[in-house]
Amino acid sequence: MSDTNPAPPPNWTVLARLLRPQGRRGELLAELLTDFPNRFGERDQLYVAAAGFAGTSAEARRIEVTGHWLPVGRNQGRIVLALAGVNSIEAAEALAGLEVVVPSTARIELEEGEEYIDDLVGCLIFDLAGAHPDEPIGAVTAVEFPATADGARRLPEAAPLLTALTPEGDEILIPYVQSFLVSLSTSDKRIEMRLPAGLLELNRTPSS
Repeated sequence: MSDTNPAPPPNWTVLARLLRPQGRRGELLAELLTDFPNRFGERDQLYVAAAGFAGTSAEARRIEVTGHWLPVGRNQGRIVLALAGVNSIEAAEALAGLEVVVPSTARIELEEGEEYIDDLVGCLIFDLAGAHPDEPIGAVTAVEFPATADGARRLPEAAPLLTALTPEGDEILIPYVQSFLVSLSTSDKRIEMRLPAGLLELNRTPSS
């Protein structure tokens, strides 16, 4: 009997959410959860799994992206993925609703100014221009990408929105733009910003 404990499941980073077949050859339309879609072809440890997956690599389905492109028109801001072995509408339909994930240890190193969404979640936000710069506004619970009114198309030119949960239980949407950002440390889970006067109250949703 070995005394070695089994390796814990890897942490996963979500890159896209598969929506539906796109075309007749098994391609899939996906909602992008990354700002660098052109790098899908560089990845060699991609998997698909259900939302919130926390299992091992053996429990996920390994995939290979053989092609990808950015559609125009009503699907602008999304991505179309061609996967090895997925060659029909039926095969693509079986994957709809799953997420494209990569082990966090296998993530591609980002360029300066780029961050993984998973690293932002959990960070405390501080407004250095506010009345209490040493007190956190709240913690990031999600990163949203603005879309059209019907939710059918992401607006690629719009800044992502940080959803912050305040100590009072309110939610605040904060545009994640470089002009507001002072410093970011994902290791310390700390985001320092200088926000325009009135933005926090304008974008606040009180808890019910």
